[in-house]
Amino acid sequence: MRGIARSLADANDTGAATAEYAIATMAAVAFAGLLVVIMRSDEVRGILTDLVRRALTVA
Repeated sequence: MRGIARSLADANDTGAATAEYAIATMAAVAFAGLLVVIMRSDEVRGILTDLVRRALTVA
């Protein structure tokens, strides 16, 4: 009987890792989308451009 119970318990976890990967992938895509929206703003673009100019002109 223990073998059957163990098999049933193991069967319940089937696909759990795949679901976790899918959730992590969806979270990463959402975060990337948020970064794209932020990076498109003129304010952030100006700040980054200024930062790069300063870094390249340091003598």
